[in-house]
Amino acid sequence: VSTQSTAIQVKKKTTPKKEKKNYRQDKPWDDPSIDHWKIDEFKPGDMKQALGEESSFATLFPRYRESYLRSVWPLVVKELQKINIEGTLNLREGSMTVRTTRRTWDPWAIINARDFIKLLARSVPLQQASKIFQDNVVCDIIKIGGFTRSKEKFVKRRQRLIGPNGQTLKALELLTNCYILVQGSTVSAMGEYKGL
Repeated sequence: VSTQSTAIQVKKKTTPKKEKKNYRQDKPWDDPSIDHWKIDEFKPGDMKQALGEESSFATLFPRYRESYLRSVWPLVVKELQKINIEGTLNLREGSMTVRTTRRTWDPWAIINARDFIKLLARSVPLQQASKIFQDNVVCDIIKIGGFTRSKEKFVKRRQRLIGPNGQTLKALELLTNCYILVQGSTVSAMGEYKGL
């Protein structure tokens, strides 16, 4: 019996495996020198015509952010003017509004401006929020309030996310190369696509 099994094993080893290489040709996008995550920079001359319609976005902010937003609003307007977006702060309604102008040359600028005022409303500092205008930076605001019904469990889980002295949050930031801010029942994260 042992001689038969060794003969079968030898036979299995010597039989070459038939490989189907008909469809396994090199693709031009499989070149390792190409960075698939790279985003080409959009320059003022890239769009030939002006925008056809005016777009605007508004975001409400909490009352405790009012004094901070009032103090930094001239800097916010200056940041928005770099990309030809108009911004207004309405303290009576508690809202911030951004809209395109006739001189807006980047169609994606209004989306970046929308994310910018969302981040400011979620307590992200101005210096950090202004990085959203870089081409390789995106943001996400994650709602974590509805994961549990119990308020005590939610507070414990949020504290576990932050960690002792903010160490867990700092470790997450270092691992992902993203800025992460836990505020109330939301988490604001901004960074590159890979990190998010």
